[in-house]
Amino acid sequence: MKLALALALNGALLAVLLPWLRREWQRLGPAWRGALVVGLAGRLLVGALRDGHPVSDGAYVQHLGQLLTAQLWAAPAAGLHSLAGDTVQFAGESAVYYGMSNTLFLAKLLAVLNLASLGVAGLNAVYLSLFSFVGCWLLARALAARLPGTPAGAGLVGLVLWPSVGYWAAGLNKEAALLASGAWLVALVLAALYAPPGAGAPWPRGWARGALGLGLALLCFKMRYFFAVPLLGSLLALALVRALPRRGWAGGRLAQVLVLGAVVAVGAAGAPALGGLFRLNKFTSQVLRIYDHDLMVSAGRPHFEYADLRPTAASFLAHAPQAAWNTFTRPWLGESAEPQYVAAGLENGLLLVLGALALGALARGRGGRLPFALGLVLLGYCLVLAILMGLSTPNLGTLSRYRSVLLPFWVLLLLQNDYAAAALRRLGLGAPDGVAPARPPGPVA
Repeated sequence: MKLALALALNGALLAVLLPWLRREWQRLGPAWRGALVVGLAGRLLVGALRDGHPVSDGAYVQHLGQLLTAQLWAAPAAGLHSLAGDTVQFAGESAVYYGMSNTLFLAKLLAVLNLASLGVAGLNAVYLSLFSFVGCWLLARALAARLPGTPAGAGLVGLVLWPSVGYWAAGLNKEAALLASGAWLVALVLAALYAPPGAGAPWPRGWARGALGLGLALLCFKMRYFFAVPLLGSLLALALVRALPRRGWAGGRLAQVLVLGAVVAVGAAGAPALGGLFRLNKFTSQVLRIYDHDLMVSAGRPHFEYADLRPTAASFLAHAPQAAWNTFTRPWLGESAEPQYVAAGLENGLLLVLGALALGALARGRGGRLPFALGLVLLGYCLVLAILMGLSTPNLGTLSRYRSVLLPFWVLLLLQNDYAAAALRRLGLGAPDGVAPARPPGPVA
């Protein structure tokens, strides 16, 4: 029975995946075909090789998922109850979680995946890596299709080809499911909000699109709610800004800034009504608790620390610029001779060069043609996440993994300027079909 179900589930996956890959391949130019192969093969290999025999957190969550799967087979009613609850209790083992545990939720996902993988950790890692790639690829394609005046290669580089993103957002990592769900959700929203003349309705259509979007939003929230809330709020604000000009309101950039600011203010004021986790004092205390624990376990390893961080809004605001700077720039080259920190230092050096190039292009009026509201929303989302990560995660190794969910959007913004766009075209990373898109007349709102 178990083997028959696993064969059926894997057969269904291949029946959907292979025709989709064939259609994508037929539509792509040479550079994008190469990116498809490199991006997909890279994530699958990373997931399979790194987590074929998982250790530490990966081993624990895989074991917890196997307990849930075993309970589903032995006592289906009890197993379903465990999937819906906060307790895992089977075969003499017990684990109790309180609140919104993303570790338990990932274990529940693995419990379901075990039905197809027969409990093989490497296969589960491949499934999550595949999900991560598909979500990122769909967003890169949506950016190229719906925003033809922007450099198509920017999304491709940030979402599919950026090395640290491909490494961390793969395998039995929460980042794989988090980035996949968030990127796919953004792709759905962009497809709905930005449609060039003659473009058809985004797939899927109607209620199916709404159900898929709701499921992706829920998955993103369950994986890491303090990443999901800024993203969902940003997408709602963007939808509002796109809708108002059609009614003759908020057509100019200043008006759009004011609308986005109002949405942020209303969201911040209404957040406590969603539950205790969103009350300011609870939130700041939780962030400081995570910071203190991370600092304690970072003794003897590369990290940073704040001498006077306190669980107050004023203290958080005072430390916000330094926190964002730490997220985007640490570790520096020379902080550690370990290969992972050297690689991260080289990446941060490249990010600083790209940032300087983007600022210089912006000062010369060559900042690119990304729609203003979309650029503002993505910038705000990146800064909010950078501040939250910089305040809560002083360990530089953990920070590198966490920010893999942020980097695709940050790199996307840094590569929007005309100089970066020209370099991407010279590398062959133009439009997916190899034909440069027509430059739209006038500024894009």
